[in-house]
Amino acid sequence: MHNPAQSGRNYARKSTISKTQRLEILAKWDAVANVDDLCRTYQISAATLYNWRKAKAEDEDETKRRLKELETENTRLKKMYAELSIDHGVLKDGYEMLKKWQAQDAKKK
Repeated sequence: MHNPAQSGRNYARKSTISKTQRLEILAKWDAVANVDDLCRTYQISAATLYNWRKAKAEDEDETKRRLKELETENTRLKKMYAELSIDHGVLKDGYEMLKKWQAQDAKKK
């Protein structure tokens, strides 16, 4: 049987803590602010806890950036819609006038 310790490689333990649990642990950390107790309770290292907090901050930054992009695009699309609505109204009015003139010309003949 192959023993990883004999090959000289270090294998990290696969995390069994879900993302939801990570967020709960980080919330407790914000409330309690005692890293050692949290690490002992959940059997994780302080480095892991700090890495989770960093990843959460990066996710929040990415979410904020994406929200800003979507808001900008939404504003652009609203302006485009307004301009197209005006163009449509003008064309519709022009078409109605054309039909009216054609009807008047047909009566004259």
